[in-house]
Amino acid sequence: MTTTTHRATTRSSVLRHLRPGPRAAAVLVVSVAATTVLPLLAPPLTAHFVDDAIGGASTRHLVLIAAGYLTLAVAGQVARMLTAWLATGLAWDGTNRLRETLAGHALGLDMAYHGRHTPGEMIERVDGDVVAVAEFVVAFLLDVVAGVLLLAGVLVIVFAVDPRIGGFLLVYCVLAGYAMARAQRLAVPSAAGARAEGAAFFGGLEERLAGAEDIRANGAGEHAVHRLYQAGSAWYWANHRSGRIGVGLLAGTWVAFAAGTAVALGLAAWGQRSGAITVGTAVLLFQYTLMVRAPFERLIDQLRQYQAALAGITRIGDLLAVRRTLPAPADPRPLPATGPLELSVEGVGFAYPDDGEQVLSDVTLSLAPGETLGLVGRTGSGKTSIARLVLRLYDPTEGAVRVGGVDLRDADPGAVRRRICAVTQDVQIFAAGVRDNLTLFRPPPADRVLRDVLVDVGLGDWLASLPDGLDTVLGGASGSGVSAGEAQLLALARAFLADPGLVVMDEASSRLDPATERRIERSVDRLLTGRTGVIIAHRLSSLSRVDKIAVIDGGRVVEYGRREDLVADPTSRFARMLDLAGVSR
Repeated sequence: MTTTTHRATTRSSVLRHLRPGPRAAAVLVVSVAATTVLPLLAPPLTAHFVDDAIGGASTRHLVLIAAGYLTLAVAGQVARMLTAWLATGLAWDGTNRLRETLAGHALGLDMAYHGRHTPGEMIERVDGDVVAVAEFVVAFLLDVVAGVLLLAGVLVIVFAVDPRIGGFLLVYCVLAGYAMARAQRLAVPSAAGARAEGAAFFGGLEERLAGAEDIRANGAGEHAVHRLYQAGSAWYWANHRSGRIGVGLLAGTWVAFAAGTAVALGLAAWGQRSGAITVGTAVLLFQYTLMVRAPFERLIDQLRQYQAALAGITRIGDLLAVRRTLPAPADPRPLPATGPLELSVEGVGFAYPDDGEQVLSDVTLSLAPGETLGLVGRTGSGKTSIARLVLRLYDPTEGAVRVGGVDLRDADPGAVRRRICAVTQDVQIFAAGVRDNLTLFRPPPADRVLRDVLVDVGLGDWLASLPDGLDTVLGGASGSGVSAGEAQLLALARAFLADPGLVVMDEASSRLDPATERRIERSVDRLLTGRTGVIIAHRLSSLSRVDKIAVIDGGRVVEYGRREDLVADPTSRFARMLDLAGVSR
């Protein structure tokens, strides 16, 4: 597909989201037509007024003409306001649909993509670019569509009144339109560059705000500010280049239309002096000439929004064009609907897509339904990569990961998310009520079920202390605060509600005080009862109740077996690790 074809396809795909329904479109067409026609009816009244006044018409007659002119002017402004109101509503309806599509698409992209793009950048891509499109849609209807229709109407009327002046205006408008189209091709890339630099700036700002505590504690503030200065400088100069092009185009258009108006006025004056037209007709032609100028000036005024919208549409299309590297199965197979799930990792090798470096080699593990596995090893040994493959956040480059006897590459993605659950150390608390934080915005079960789950994980007293119970807002600027231990227990409550058959845990209690740790360990024991579990261990003491141990080193399984067998063998790696950590066997 050529670049031009790709851009055309992209714009068509985006514009489909903005298309209004038939009834709304019909009302909008009528409103735009009124906005166009009403101003065209006013100049003939002015011509009649001037000619009749020169001819000695009565005051009453002239007042009636003036009243008609005023009525048309007011009606034109009302029609323009109605068009603006309709266009704004329809534009935001359409762009909200586009936001929903973009957000869903972005959330469905692979972890590798999100690893290369900061949250701030994604917000700018999903919302900032769409805002630019929404603003332009309104301007397009008011200043482009209505302006072009008005221009066509003016040319037809002027041709009918005086073909010479009509011909001059037609040639002039064609040349001006061609020049604007050529200028737009130069302006859009600079606007796209400015938006890209803006996205990079907000992405960097979000990262530094999120890490403000670490930055301050480690004295890295000066470096962080310097990096923001560099990003801000790049954004400033990109906007400066874009603005310079836009201002130059605007100034050139003003000069060109001032000259064109002067020529048209001179032709009208010559026609009146030669007796070809009346004074009123000369005034009419002058008014229509000014109307020709107005649409072009509006188009130039909106050129920057047009540039930003085209850049936004291009960037939106680029995001929608990103495809998951995890292919959807052609014939998805369901996982067992109930009970613990069998897990089998068969000769798995893996390399992350962004660098291609092998991080796992020939990993083979197996768990019967209801068994638990502890993964131990140094930081960077590959434990987390194994967990990501089990969750199907990535696919192995070699071998297969089977859950419930089904290769995850062939499994129904919805079933994978329902039946396999992850509990990590980094718990996300949303600026929402307790109910939504428990269900992650899915349709909730009865409140009684939610309360029972919170009591089961040890959060009964915490829930009773909240001012609005399950409706209490957590997180955000005005929400209730949540401690690290409470957040971990909330994560466990989410897992209980999901009722998975396989749980993958990045040991949830490794950074908590002993009392909170014991509460969480009790909840973990209840969670893993009757379920298959994979636990990434940071504290070896937390593995006292697992069935199997896998020691990972350099992306390979260097020791694997039942825990009691490895503990009983003083020469095993796991036994030596327990001794070095001072943990009782």
